[in-house]
Amino acid sequence: LPSLSLPSSMHLIQVDSVQRWMEDLKLMTDCECMCILQSKPISIEKDEQNELILSSQYSTCDNLQLLLKRAWIISTELTRIAQKLEKNRWQRVHSMTVRVNCHVHSMINEYNTFTRSSSEEMHQLEKLLIDKCSEFTAFTERCLQTEDEEILKSMKSCVNGTLTTVAQYFGQLIELVLTQEAQNLLRQIELSGSLYVMESAISSLFSLAQEGAHLCRIIAKEGGVVALFKICRQDCFRCLYPQTLRTLASICCVEEGMHQLEKVDGILCLADILTDTSHSEATHAEAAAVIAQITSPHLTFTQHLSSFLENMEEIVTALVKLCQEASSGEVFLLASAALANITFFDTMACEILLQLNAMKILLAACSDKRIVDTPYSRDQVVTILANMSVLDQCASEIIQGNGVQLLMEMLFEKSSSGNPAEAAACERVQQKSAVTLARLSRDPEVAEAAVKFSCIPRLIKLCRSPTERNNSDSVLVACLAALRRLAVMSPDGLEDSDFQQLVKPRLVDSFLLCTNMEESFV
Repeated sequence: LPSLSLPSSMHLIQVDSVQRWMEDLKLMTDCECMCILQSKPISIEKDEQNELILSSQYSTCDNLQLLLKRAWIISTELTRIAQKLEKNRWQRVHSMTVRVNCHVHSMINEYNTFTRSSSEEMHQLEKLLIDKCSEFTAFTERCLQTEDEEILKSMKSCVNGTLTTVAQYFGQLIELVLTQEAQNLLRQIELSGSLYVMESAISSLFSLAQEGAHLCRIIAKEGGVVALFKICRQDCFRCLYPQTLRTLASICCVEEGMHQLEKVDGILCLADILTDTSHSEATHAEAAAVIAQITSPHLTFTQHLSSFLENMEEIVTALVKLCQEASSGEVFLLASAALANITFFDTMACEILLQLNAMKILLAACSDKRIVDTPYSRDQVVTILANMSVLDQCASEIIQGNGVQLLMEMLFEKSSSGNPAEAAACERVQQKSAVTLARLSRDPEVAEAAVKFSCIPRLIKLCRSPTERNNSDSVLVACLAALRRLAVMSPDGLEDSDFQQLVKPRLVDSFLLCTNMEESFV
């Protein structure tokens, strides 16, 4: 794992539209009830008992999820109001304004039901937002009562200004609420001596971090990374290490989290955990997940991880060992993903891997379908092979480990589920296996093995048949490059038409020919 201006970066889980409607229905009907009741409590008696029932019924995590859903609805409604306002749909603008007003009252009431520590700043913001929402509703109602175009035109700018202020107060309130909740959870982690309370707080923090990058920034800013690494340095909390490390991996997807990790010597702590054989496999796997996150080639802010280079050999050695001894596909995936990212992070990692016989270990793992059981795992393995293949010594390792046959098999990688993420992983496997073949085929022995295992016909098929490569241009380019390298080493392996169309022209011309090729002509 991608991402609140409110918060515009709020993370939304992609779900079926009917399911989303069913989930939102309760909030919508609550809203209609609130319209009728004017946000007043049903009873003023036995409030404490009612609140106790509510707080025992839902956990902090559930309450936050409810709050975030309500916030998403309000944010969406405010956007739609702006759109309707642009089209002068005053009836719709007013009805949606009434609805937003009710949602805001509901959200504030719900939050105040489960929280006991609202600050004075929070109460002031709540009052500002409620007052401005009431003003907004009254304003749009007045707009309905006039049909004079000039008056409506002059009122429109005022309505726009009020809408902007409502959105601003709303965003500030949500930011404050989330910051306060992060602070409360971190306070529980740092001050509680109870493992149960700490575990619950870490779980809630993890759920909060899953809501998107903005929440991760809030957690990091409030000292979340520091508090979690403090746990990972105390043996008495070993049972909490896997969950704590999983939460750290989520938070460290943002720059603020990485800076905090660097400040507390987080790399050294992760290296100590990975090299300590007394830790469980689950702990090692989650530490590998943190390494995979902070070395991701997609991040643009890894250059400050100077301490990583100091501990890289220890970390790489431990990760190779974890790959070799992995008891499940998930553990192997996390360890190999960390290794794959490290090979992008620094070229010295490839030399260390070569010394550790990592290629032999990875190739052996690929023959165990229980361990390397998904295209995602194969993607990590072939990424490592592709990055290592720039070293001349890799050719003999590939031959000895029957790696050419494995690369040939990877050229046939196909999604069985039709899932877009899986299909994309399959494309990456095909592309990187072709890249690895192209790089390694500079060695005559590898090229000979590739011809022996019928790599040339498969590469031609991938070039000429768009469905075989899932219409991927990156796979096509990689296959053309590999085919051209093999054609130099073994020109007899191609028919004249293949040579004339796929090898002889400039690569860009062959690429254009293949991308315009109809399936029926293949």
